[in-house]
Amino acid sequence: MSIEEHRLTRREILASSAVVLASSLIAGAQTATNTPATGPELIGDATSKPATSKPATTTHAAGEGLGPIIDVHQHTTYLGRKNQDLFAHQHNMGVALTVLLPGGTPTKRPSTHNGKTNGLYAGAGVTETCHEIVKQRPTEYRYFVNEVPDLPGAKERIEKFLNDGAIGIGEQKFNLPVDSKEMELIYDIARAYKVPVLLHFQYEMFNTGYENFQKVLKKYPDVNFIGHAQTFWANIDAKHPDQKRLYPTGPVSKGGLTDRYLSDYPNLYGDLSAGSGLNSLKRDEDHARGFIERHQDRLLFGSDCPDPVGFGQPCTGSNLITAIAKLSPTKQVMRKVLHDNAKKLLRI
Repeated sequence: MSIEEHRLTRREILASSAVVLASSLIAGAQTATNTPATGPELIGDATSKPATSKPATTTHAAGEGLGPIIDVHQHTTYLGRKNQDLFAHQHNMGVALTVLLPGGTPTKRPSTHNGKTNGLYAGAGVTETCHEIVKQRPTEYRYFVNEVPDLPGAKERIEKFLNDGAIGIGEQKFNLPVDSKEMELIYDIARAYKVPVLLHFQYEMFNTGYENFQKVLKKYPDVNFIGHAQTFWANIDAKHPDQKRLYPTGPVSKGGLTDRYLSDYPNLYGDLSAGSGLNSLKRDEDHARGFIERHQDRLLFGSDCPDPVGFGQPCTGSNLITAIAKLSPTKQVMRKVLHDNAKKLLRI
């Protein structure tokens, strides 16, 4: 699929053909092509009814009985979703605390594919939209700050919100080499303010040159990084054959690049959100059990799904909670992934 501006609204998601969203995650993975995927990572049923301002009634929330859950990856105005639907979505998943990740200032430059990937390629709101929700619901929400790294004034804008309560930087999702001087500006700010940086890795699209990420991890040992998205999770496999394949299927061989990064660098965490994170768990459940046990102190639950429902097949986050509960070797490990690791990392 070519790089296209994502113009879908929430109404269009709900009304769109099941060809777009009703496919299962694995089916989507099996049809992945050798070109980068566009837009957000979606699974689910396009015919689901939207949530209202009051949380919808559910027979069983995915997080029910599992204890408090921290979701490290959600967005405002995600594909046009309204705030009240976001609130209902998080409630229905059983999430106690949500971290909102904004997009950068809309701009036309190579780092945003000349504006085509503004809003994190998904209609995500800017930092102000996240800040406003946190002011309204301070016990339920926290926020990161974000900005296009090579945009004039980026440093000043990021520092402004870090001084006003932001607890991290991201989601950094821009067409820049991960070890570039523009990205080092972000890492330098994170070091100065002692906050983590969340990075979206996608081959030839965002934070490019994943094989060079180890240089960053070595150069900034006092900065905590949170890895996310297709290229990050595809590289759990030591035999990952083609970086253009964003949703690989089948058995996983231990010792892929991401597996090694997590083992070798204590300043790296893994955000399990979206279809890529879910695929990394479901494609080989035997490997996933060992992977979770091996990296139990540095895996984080995130949802990163735009549906307005918060339960059932359309909701990636709900499916992730179920998978984490199923594949964690012990309840203690499950609690680390769903809550404790994020609480410690983000100091909340």
